[in-house]
Amino acid sequence: MNDGWYEVVHAPPLTQGDLIFECPVVGWKATATVIGDAGGELLRAATEVIRADVVVMTQACDLMHRKVTNVIVCPHVSLTEYHALWVQEMQERNQRPTAKAWDGHCRDIRDGFLWNLSIMNEYQGEPLKMTHRIVDFHDVYTIPLAFLEVVSTQRRQSWLRFRPPYRENLSQAFARFFMRVGLPVPVSELPAM
Repeated sequence: MNDGWYEVVHAPPLTQGDLIFECPVVGWKATATVIGDAGGELLRAATEVIRADVVVMTQACDLMHRKVTNVIVCPHVSLTEYHALWVQEMQERNQRPTAKAWDGHCRDIRDGFLWNLSIMNEYQGEPLKMTHRIVDFHDVYTIPLAFLEVVSTQRRQSWLRFRPPYRENLSQAFARFFMRVGLPVPVSELPAM
């Protein structure tokens, strides 16, 4: 199903909304703890290089005009992989992962009620195919722009890029997640008019 969400890209420049699969990123080891002197060596030892499917979140104009040296990316996983994680989380909470609950959860993602998640449409074109995917804004990585350009060039493979307005919609979802503000004291009761 090719409904206008994506275009196929064959070479840099990279831009906002580019989907990079199996991208090397620096993450934190799950067992990372810093005890005592929080020097650079301890921090370096707590990192690991992982491969993740990511979407470029840095603004297109900043990339085009080379206003940034590092690119912000967020991970995305297939709907199948996300479903398995959702089932596991439901079971850990002693809740039943029913088909009805899953449908409601997916609807909440699609409608923007789960702030940290966004859903990407499938793509069934040639030569690329992709199932629905879930973007999680909880994990954010930065990658040097020059490195990301080398990775995409050396692979000599096409990749998908969000087209407007889908790219901007994803960017808006990302912004909504980060702009939330919880006030310690709510607005007081308003007087009657």
